[in-house]
Amino acid sequence: MQSSGVKSAREHAQPATRIVIRVVAYYALLTMAGSVAWHLLPHGGAIAPTSLDALFGGAPAPSGRAPLAPLDEAGLALTVSVAMLAAILLALPVAWIYRLTRAKRGYQQSVVQLLVVLPMVVAGIVLLVKYSLALAFSLAGIVAAVRFRNTLDDSKDAVYVFLATAIGLASAVNLPVALVISTAFNALVLLLWYTDFGSAPVELDGRIAARRLARARSLARTGTFVARIDDEVLRDMTRDQLEGVAERAWRRASSTDGDDGASPSEIRLRLTTRDGDGVRLALEPRLTEHTKHWRLGGVGTKNGVEVVEYLVQLRKKSSLEDLLALSRAACADRLLDAEVAG
Repeated sequence: MQSSGVKSAREHAQPATRIVIRVVAYYALLTMAGSVAWHLLPHGGAIAPTSLDALFGGAPAPSGRAPLAPLDEAGLALTVSVAMLAAILLALPVAWIYRLTRAKRGYQQSVVQLLVVLPMVVAGIVLLVKYSLALAFSLAGIVAAVRFRNTLDDSKDAVYVFLATAIGLASAVNLPVALVISTAFNALVLLLWYTDFGSAPVELDGRIAARRLARARSLARTGTFVARIDDEVLRDMTRDQLEGVAERAWRRASSTDGDDGASPSEIRLRLTTRDGDGVRLALEPRLTEHTKHWRLGGVGTKNGVEVVEYLVQLRKKSSLEDLLALSRAACADRLLDAEVAG
């Protein structure tokens, strides 16, 4: 048994190990490819920042250097494309780690896609408004007019969204910084995930479990349970659905009562009426005429009428017909139907 448990644990750990190896290899290849491409692109601390300065009328070129010619439309499009592509490439491993660390608790597919799309959008917008005050104010007005709302299941999801924004900003300003942010964040998240940092100590599990059990028992009280069912389930049901549920509940309660307390010698006397209290007042004082003993089995509602059920044991000289005749005579007009069941 122990060897099988170890084997299942290893099989469970294999997908996580493969993802971690894939992320490490991905970062290594991305770093090498980025360093090669970095030397092939015109840059001055970031992706062609001096060219963007000249294009948007920003700060002049540093002393000792000739001012660069403004970028044409093709050059600007190439610069934005490089920044957006870098943002996507640096966001992909973040999405992988997010799926790995959130696999047990579950995650939304929209959040995973957001982690990939958001950095690209942020990088493109930052490059567009980086040196234009008019464009920056225009963007602020558009964002204020269009309100984005989304409810996240976990506070950690908000951290991931903030990280995606940071990657997009860094990709538009300084690619090495974006690489460091993405790598450092994933390394820290994996460390916390592998060590299960912040979990309750073993010696506290007993107290925590006891509190949870006490809370579950308090919620399981009949009154509280029925009230919650009424608020969350029964409130939106139609009349036909409610009557169907009531009939099933009555059958379940009757079968449960029979299993718990009915003896083989007892039979069920089931009376259908619109005046349950009146039937009980009229019949119960006379039940001893034909029974050795009797007890109330339950009172419920079925198809809009009340159902009163008794568990009785007949006398030797009495029959079922005598019991039914007594019920009809005692209850008179209050009784709609009377039947017996073994």
